[in-house]
Amino acid sequence: MVTKKVEKAINEQIKREEHSARLYLAMASWAEHNGFPGASDWLYAQTEEERIHMLKLVHYLNDRGGNVVFSSMDPLDLKFKTLVDLFQQVLKHEEFISASINELYDICTKEKDFSSSNYLQWYITEQIEEEKTVRNILDQLKLTGTDKGGLFLMDKEFAVLAAAKRASLLAAATNPVV
Repeated sequence: MVTKKVEKAINEQIKREEHSARLYLAMASWAEHNGFPGASDWLYAQTEEERIHMLKLVHYLNDRGGNVVFSSMDPLDLKFKTLVDLFQQVLKHEEFISASINELYDICTKEKDFSSSNYLQWYITEQIEEEKTVRNILDQLKLTGTDKGGLFLMDKEFAVLAAAKRASLLAAATNPVV
């Protein structure tokens, strides 16, 4: 059984993961609308992954006897000038989520909920990988600058990254570790 403090904190993280899915969905739509089908595909796959992260927390809280509460979401008002701008915002958001998970971990530890602390290790490791991936994407995008040929090739690379992400999601769904 989780404490009320841990339950509240996990519900906040569920809301943040749901927001992440909506955020990436909006970003994918922007990329698709602006002629970046590969980037759009990667962002749509990212949307799916964030939804899975949310669902894992929902199941976990239910399994531990907690009460999941879904609250309303604020509307998204996003504007991007370039693909680099979009991915800078992706990195900023991933860093926010990393801090949020670390805060949740801290709450669980202070509440002596070591089961939840242990469960969150997967999310901590996942966030390290998410930030690394986005930093690598930004490095490559910055190398291309505004070169249309470079952006075209980078967009093709996004399609490869999206396929790899979906394969990873499928493998996790058929062989869940957490």
